[in-house]
Amino acid sequence: MIETLKEMFSFEHVKLDAVLEATYETLIMTGVATLFAFIIGLVLGLILFLSSRKRGAVSTPVYGATSFVVNLFRAIPFIILIILLMPFTKVLMGTIMGVWGAMPALIIGSAPFYARLAEIALKEIDKGVIEAAESMGASTWELVYKVLIPESLPALVSGITVTSIMLVGSTAIAGVIGAGGLGSLAYMVGFTRSQPDVTLVATVVILIIVFAIQIIGDLLAKVIDKR
Repeated sequence: MIETLKEMFSFEHVKLDAVLEATYETLIMTGVATLFAFIIGLVLGLILFLSSRKRGAVSTPVYGATSFVVNLFRAIPFIILIILLMPFTKVLMGTIMGVWGAMPALIIGSAPFYARLAEIALKEIDKGVIEAAESMGASTWELVYKVLIPESLPALVSGITVTSIMLVGSTAIAGVIGAGGLGSLAYMVGFTRSQPDVTLVATVVILIIVFAIQIIGDLLAKVIDKR
């Protein structure tokens, strides 16, 4: 036990270049996946919200189908989702390894998660504001970009912050099966080669990334919130 602790804090196996490269890969995976999760998730969230407000021959099936797809992909554990999407990933990206090989699973796994957060954020808008806009003849598109998104923006930012932090964890899982990043460094190098100092450093860097995302997200939400 004492020898393990000495090895962990000696950092003799830690290579700065490898840590920087793994950090860069994690940031790329998290950043790109967060961007697409925000766009796709927001669209899905708007569809869920708008179709749930008007029950009819079109809106009810739309809500049911969208809700089913969102719930389906949210329910699949991420590690299983990666495996299921391997044929699709191979066709789309040309590879199932590395940063870009993990991207489809990261996006498909996180977008439905954010869609529900977006739906919740939209439902928190004062109904009076929405009804006032509709009574003034606002079209659906005008309602979306003039009322729904501006009014729910602080909650949307908080939601994407949570989603981004979840994605950091997902990149670590993806790294275990060859996606690269800090997860791969911690497992492939730190664990399999019995180099606990590498695992420790990778873990600390992941924590720093998570804390940084949370701080930036909270500050941004506070700046945006004019209430």
